[in-house]
Amino acid sequence: MPDVHAVSGPASSGSTIRADVAVIGGGAIGHGIAWEARRSGRSVVVIDDAPGSGASWAAAGMLAPVSELHYQEEDLLELMLEASARWPGFAADLAAAAGSDPGYLTTPTLAVGADAADRRALLDLRAVQQANGLTVEPLTIREARRREPLLSPGIACALDTPGDHQVDPRLLVACLRRALAGGARATGSGVARAAEGFAVPDKAAGLLWQDGAVAGVALEGGGTVLAGETVVANGLHAPGLTGLPVSLHLPLRPVHGDILRLAVPAHLRPLVTSTIRGLVRGVPVYIVPRQDGTVVIGATQREDALGRGRGAGYSAGAVSAGGVHQLLRDAQVLVPAVAELELLECTARARPGTPDNAPLLGRVPLPGGPVDRQTASEMPGAQGSRHVQGLIIATGFFRHGILLTPAAAAICRELMDGIEDPRWAPFNPGRFPAAPSHRVEAAATPPNTQETA
Repeated sequence: MPDVHAVSGPASSGSTIRADVAVIGGGAIGHGIAWEARRSGRSVVVIDDAPGSGASWAAAGMLAPVSELHYQEEDLLELMLEASARWPGFAADLAAAAGSDPGYLTTPTLAVGADAADRRALLDLRAVQQANGLTVEPLTIREARRREPLLSPGIACALDTPGDHQVDPRLLVACLRRALAGGARATGSGVARAAEGFAVPDKAAGLLWQDGAVAGVALEGGGTVLAGETVVANGLHAPGLTGLPVSLHLPLRPVHGDILRLAVPAHLRPLVTSTIRGLVRGVPVYIVPRQDGTVVIGATQREDALGRGRGAGYSAGAVSAGGVHQLLRDAQVLVPAVAELELLECTARARPGTPDNAPLLGRVPLPGGPVDRQTASEMPGAQGSRHVQGLIIATGFFRHGILLTPAAAAICRELMDGIEDPRWAPFNPGRFPAAPSHRVEAAATPPNTQETA
């Protein structure tokens, strides 16, 4: 892993760090929430031993509420549009705070179909998009190739999606870390014993409780983080935390994706100026141009054993040979010059999916908490509250994590301020009931009930 992710200065074993907000998970979502919390005047730490190295490291960074509208996922549209509307201000504020560019570009997206069947599929989707008030305009092949000369003359259709943009996720996370560190230095609000005033380079072992509320995080290295608000934003690792409320079920599944990075030789630059989202014989593929003269090619999705660890005979970040072949083959159908690019990197990561492909975002409804057979009304500190105090869940963002970062950050900050927007109720993290076997196990093995000093 590149040195940019290395963090030094962990808290010593057994030591205690105190902050207003503890964020578990150092991807784009976790850092975005931390930065929003810091901007609201709260002290904050981010707990992660390898920040930015998970799903965010492999993400293409398409900010595509229009193109990402899928059948039977219309509930997500309002949240995606909210996030998209926040991106210009979020990116500008972040660039100013970090003193560097997060790679936010407002160039449009072109949806391209390779054959007649792909054309029908894209036009059917356009009907759904238009029914939801979204702008997608057909282009002639000549118009599309005037805008993107290296598109194949054999494509069957092209549609312009001006509202779908992009950001570079790697630059985004780096900027968020600079903004957090710079803010700590500038305001003197850095957290004692945290690297750069905000970073805790350790893994979270579980939640700590006091008086019926979540009061912080136990670290694998033996230290403790005490906080008034704890945000669980560590993706697929969230269900493995000890001390989660008994009633909370986080049904996350790993959805693996392969992504390629390629260098464009000088005589072919720019390969494309718009993000190209294509269908090739019904299979999606995308080509995302970067400002540094590279492109990102992706869109594979698999839920098989490949990439789930050495126990299955593969390394944890295993790249599918078939996936790489498919991506290069299909990208060349749309932009033949892809064959002349230099392959720089093949990367695979798992994204956290939920049964309805929507995020788990918000506070945890009662009953819950670090109790075995007590009811919610018997929980100390629970009276007058509808939620577990001191706990916010922000995971399960699947393919929308980068797009939703500004919205998730704002929603979490509002929750910390005592504001609960009813628009986001469909993403309640307690909406999935636990299976009977899960409930029995949880009741028999209560969460960590350690009280903090």
